[in-house]
Amino acid sequence: MLRDVPLTHVYPYLNLQMLLGKHLGLKGSVSRLLEEGDLKTVELRAMVQALQDEAAARGLIRADGLYRFYEANASGDRLFLHEGGREVAHFDFPRQRAGERLCLADYVRDVDSGERDHVAIFAVTCGAGIRAQAEQWKNDGQYLRSHALQALAIECAEAFAEMLHARLRTQWGFPDSPDLTMAERLKARYQGLRVSPGYPACPELTDQRIIFSLLGPERIGLTLTEGCMMDPEASVSAIVFHHPEAKYFKADEGPASD
Repeated sequence: MLRDVPLTHVYPYLNLQMLLGKHLGLKGSVSRLLEEGDLKTVELRAMVQALQDEAAARGLIRADGLYRFYEANASGDRLFLHEGGREVAHFDFPRQRAGERLCLADYVRDVDSGERDHVAIFAVTCGAGIRAQAEQWKNDGQYLRSHALQALAIECAEAFAEMLHARLRTQWGFPDSPDLTMAERLKARYQGLRVSPGYPACPELTDQRIIFSLLGPERIGLTLTEGCMMDPEASVSAIVFHHPEAKYFKADEGPASD
């Protein structure tokens, strides 16, 4: 369990393209615009930086998480998780209908190999109290700060997930190369992959219930809605694979239509 992780540990993993571009409407490459000294980009970055400093100083954003390694094996398209020699859960993943016919279960040792493999699962949140604070600022007429706070919390959760995934790779025994830049890390230029329910490779949101049953994220204030969406919104859950050939793919890829 990771309680109240310092935001100074999380901020280096922030994806500014997502934060300033997707959430705050900046057009173009954020890194290029910053390098060129684009006035609008520089001003927006300064506003977000000030909000980051405020969030850290006042505890507006709190980073909490849970993670765990499980013994694992696969059979066909099914991933089995074990603890203490007994099965505790399983996931059924879809397989591509054409092409490489990939399935996430392919990235775990087959049960017939006689060797145990491992996967990790985690859930992190940076959303506690964000909705109420954003609503207060909105009611006070601070519309940009209200929106920016919600955007920052969402991207902090993604950054926390990125940071934790890097820690898991180190604990697995294959830490990232010192030469790996943050930009490369954010493009997943590392060994293994992590996927969340709803991703193209595991589209079933109901898989969240399995993750929650294993981790008990309620302990960090994280719950599921009836539609298996996480509440608060600024949260991330994932299943992590270490296979060196693991890559992202779409499970619904099939024969091209006429």
